[in-house]
Amino acid sequence: MRKLVAVTDVLPAGGTKVDSDTRPDLSTGDGDHERFAHYVLKDKIMDSAVNGTPMVALCGKVWVPTRDPKRFPVCPECKEIFESLPEGQG
Repeated sequence: MRKLVAVTDVLPAGGTKVDSDTRPDLSTGDGDHERFAHYVLKDKIMDSAVNGTPMVALCGKVWVPTRDPKRFPVCPECKEIFESLPEGQG
């Protein structure tokens, strides 16, 4: 189930401010790493594989990879972030 996530702040004068940058919440909790292959820094992959160090994906997901990423679709948020990086940054 997709739901929209918005951030609302209560201002000191009693008014409210709504963040208009709302996006669909595609997260299903801790199971996302089971459903998607995520983009991570190349230099961190070996450390994670050898020592079990948690990885941090471009989308912010933190997990210890245990499955073959080629078997899963690419995380849409990671892909969007990666494609927005300047040439040579990814």
